[in-house]
Amino acid sequence: MASPKHILSAATVVFNDQGEILLIKGPRRGWEMPGGQVEVGESLKEAAIREAKEESGIDIEINKFCGVFQNVDRSICTTLFLGKAIGGATATSSESLEVGFFSIEQARDMLTWKNLRLRLEYCLNDAMQPFYVELQGTEVEGIIFKLENQKTF
Repeated sequence: MASPKHILSAATVVFNDQGEILLIKGPRRGWEMPGGQVEVGESLKEAAIREAKEESGIDIEINKFCGVFQNVDRSICTTLFLGKAIGGATATSSESLEVGFFSIEQARDMLTWKNLRLRLEYCLNDAMQPFYVELQGTEVEGIIFKLENQKTF
């Protein structure tokens, strides 16, 4: 049996003082919350903070762990946090074509991938946290989502 190979990532729904959400426009998935792979020797929280800075230019603090989305077929686990912008200035990078803060309503409309919209909705709904969402399938809009009875960890 081959050794397991999993990808662990961390993403954050970042708010500014006006209650707007930070989004980046990536070259592959369009608009999304900042996030990416956890590096060796890095905590989930450290990865979320680093990825937000790298992709958006914004310094953040993590305020809350929200839950986990797992794509079983692709062996990807994404941890999701809520955070607050505490400094920096919006700036694009090799991972972001555009960066900005948007109202919650605008952000919902801008997220074109179904699983990215669901991540946002779960993070904005305290009653659903902490959550574990298991994804099956590789087609983004055809993915089957299943919430594990809203049990806590």
